[in-house]
Amino acid sequence: MALRLIQMKLPDTQYESIAEMIEGQKFVSTWLDREEQGQLVLQLIAPTGACEAIMDQFDHRFHGVPGFHILLLPVEATLPRLAEEVKATDADQTTDAGTAVTDSKQRVSREELYAEVNEGLKIGPVFLAMTVLSSVVAAIGLLRNDLAVIIGAMVIAPLLTPNVGLALATALGDFDLAKQALKTNAVGVSIAFFFAICVGLAFKVTPDTPAIVARTAIGASDLILALAAGSAGTLAFTSGVSGALIGVMVAVALMPPLVTCGMLLGEGEWLLSAGAFLLVAANVICVNIAGVATFAFQGVRPRTWWEAEKAKKATIKTSVILLGLLLALIGILLFTRFKMG
Repeated sequence: MALRLIQMKLPDTQYESIAEMIEGQKFVSTWLDREEQGQLVLQLIAPTGACEAIMDQFDHRFHGVPGFHILLLPVEATLPRLAEEVKATDADQTTDAGTAVTDSKQRVSREELYAEVNEGLKIGPVFLAMTVLSSVVAAIGLLRNDLAVIIGAMVIAPLLTPNVGLALATALGDFDLAKQALKTNAVGVSIAFFFAICVGLAFKVTPDTPAIVARTAIGASDLILALAAGSAGTLAFTSGVSGALIGVMVAVALMPPLVTCGMLLGEGEWLLSAGAFLLVAANVICVNIAGVATFAFQGVRPRTWWEAEKAKKATIKTSVILLGLLLALIGILLFTRFKMG
C-alpha cells in the first residue's frame, strides 16, 4: 500500500482543535511536535488515497489561519515496518467531513496531480531537445519503414503531460492551467511539425512506404488506440506510477502521424498530408476526451462546491466541443472516402 507523510504547521493556539480532529482517528501513524515557540507540527502517515480527504478537511478548518501550511511527501520506507498498522486501519472510518480515511480512491491527491502536471508543462531546454530528437528519430523510422526506430521516437516524445494537463484543467475548471497546457502542446507540436517539414524538403519521401501509408487515413482502430492511450496516460498520473512507459501510448497516437504530415507536406504530397493531419487532430481530440472521462471516473474535482460547479460546466462545454470536432472529422473522413469510392 502506497503511503504519504502529511506535515501540517499550525499555531499552538489551535491545539484543542487539532486534538479534536484527530481524536479517535486511526491513521497509519500520527504524532505532534513543537517546532518553535508558538508553532506546532502535526505529522500523519496515511494511505495515498486518503490524503486528499484529510488535507481538504484541515484546509477547510484552518484556511486563513496565520501559520497554517500543509506539506505532502511520499513515504519510501519505514522502520519498523508499518504493515501491521496498515492492516489494522479501520476500513469504515470516516473524518468529520464524512470522507473515508482509507485508500478507497486508489489515486493520488488533487494537489499531487496538479504539482506533477505543472512541473511537466515547463517549456525548457530538456522539453525542446526531447521534442526535436523524437521528431528526427520518428522521421528516420518512417523513411526507413523501421518499426523499432519509430518506437524509439515514441519513448522519448514528451507529449503525455501536456495532454493530461489539458484534461486535468478541464476537470478542475482551471483556465490558467488549460492555457499553459495548450501553450506547451502547441510548442511541442509546432517544433515536431517544423522539423518534419525540413526532413521532407531535404530527403526523398516515398509516399507508398507502409509506415507512412498507415498514417495518412483515419480508421476505427486509430480512434480506439487514441482513446486507450489517453485513458492509460491519465491513469498513470492518478495512480502515482511512472508515466514513462505509458507516455509511449500517447506518443504512438500523436508523434508518428504528426511527423508523417510534415514530411509529406515538405515533399509536396498535399492530399496525403491532409489525411495525416486529420489523423493527428482526431487523435488529439480522442486523447483529451479519454483523459477528461478518466479524471471524472477517478473522482478528480475541485475542493469547494462553487469551484466544482464551475469545473462541471467547463467539462461539459469542453467535452461537447471535442465531441463536435471529432464528429466533424469523422464526417470529413466519410465524405472523402465516398468521393474517392
